[in-house]
Parts: sequence; C-alpha cells; structure tokens
Amino acid sequence: MKTKGVVYLVGSGPGDPDLLTVKALRLMQSADVVVYDRLVSAEIMAMVPPGVSRIAVGKAPGMHCVPQHEINSLLTSLAKKARTIVRLKGGDPFVFGRGSEEALHLRRHAIHFEVVPGITAASAVSAYAGIPLTHRSMSRGVRLVTGHFREGEALELDWEKLADPTITLVVYMGLSNLGCIVRQLIDAGRSPETPAAVIQEGTTPRQRMVRARLSSLDQRVEAAALRSPVMIIVGETVALADRLAWFEPEEACDEIPCADRR
Repeated sequence: MKTKGVVYLVGSGPGDPDLLTVKALRLMQSADVVVYDRLVSAEIMAMVPPGVSRIAVGKAPGMHCVPQHEINSLLTSLAKKARTIVRLKGGDPFVFGRGSEEALHLRRHAIHFEVVPGITAASAVSAYAGIPLTHRSMSRGVRLVTGHFREGEALELDWEKLADPTITLVVYMGLSNLGCIVRQLIDAGRSPETPAAVIQEGTTPRQRMVRARLSSLDQRVEAAALRSPVMIIVGETVALADRLAWFEPEEACDEIPCADRR
C-alpha cells in the first residue's frame, strides 16, 4: 500500500533561476520540505518560501555531506509522514543526477513519486557560452559522459568512440580528471588541435570560461584556477563561440581563441 506522502524529484536547471520550469517553481513554493543538493544555486534556494523546511544533503568532491543510502532513507522517512517533499537537484534528475537511484528506492518502498525534468547543464551551459552542441557540417551528434567515477575507480570510458571527430563531447564532473581526459582522447585519435572549452558555474554571474586547443586545455585551466562545478566541451563547434557568445557574466573569460591555431 502506497503512502500518502509524495516525493517530487525536481530538476532545478544549471543555476540561473530564470531557467526553472514553471512546474519546478510551483512545487518549490508549495512543498512542506525541500531536500536539496550542493549544486542548487543560492539564487534558486532564495525562491523557496520562508517557513518551508530545508534539508541540505549536498555532496562536494571528496567530502560527501550525506551518503546516498542515507538520502534514500531520509526521503522514505519524510514521505511516511504524509508530506509533499521536493527533492531538488541541479540540472536534470535523470542526467548524472542519481535521480533514478532514488526513484527505484521509493518504488521499492511503495512511495509515490514524480519526476520533474530540468534543463541539463550540457544544453544550458553550452548555450550561454555560445557553443552549439550540433551544427551542420561540424557536428553530427552529441555524447554526454561523466568524468568522475566512484572513489578508487579508474576512469574507464570507450575513448575510441569518444574521439570521434564528428561528434561534440560533453563531460560532466571532469575537472579532477581533466589531464587524463585530454591524454586519453588524443591517444585515441582526437586531434590535438580540436577546439575545447571548460566552463565554470555556467549560466550564473560567476561563469568563467577557458577555451584552448585540446592539447593545452588542462594547462590553461590549471593556470586560470577554475573550480567545480565545470562543464567540459570538446568539438569543432566550440570555435563558434567567437561569433555566438552572448552572455556577459560578471567574471571575465580566460581563453585562447580557437581560431588561433598553429
């Protein structure tokens, strides 16, 4: 028998509060409890009404505030009290957000849930950086991968497929493994001259971007001291940012124009 409580697995988008969906905002403003991740921006949390209970369960690299199994148990416990719970996640719950793990846990415990999609960082951050994910004659497709596995696990990906020059590669959570990612792509056949970018806190006033040739991307990012969260984009369409960049964040960009090749 299902409980009376409902858990809404809600995507809050990449950080800009204007990119929230209407449904996400409505649920945030009518919830009894909001359980939120570290990547949910302060600007978005400010839209939760005063008096609504807020529980932070954010994870930072190397410092997990609340283990995933405890988050699962927390959602179950809250739902058994016949509450409306918003589980607020950065981006989209089902794109590297572990929303499916939480949904499976809720289903096993006969707890009603709904999934509210959010704009995932791949599409939003690239758009704010002036980088189309596809473009005729430049990119025939997109691949989204995670650049961070569980603690102690090697970053094992199908590098030959990811080195396909006809696709745009987007890497989530890859800052700590950026050097490895660059080397593996080049070793697998991706041209060292491929335009690439790393974008920090995309869509927010704190957005910063480093663009460079793939071969020098990790050194340029280290010199610029970018910090998580970042999005890594590799592909010919990165060069279009020279003409398509439109967003003007408060922070300056650090970049080598992709057209400046040797």
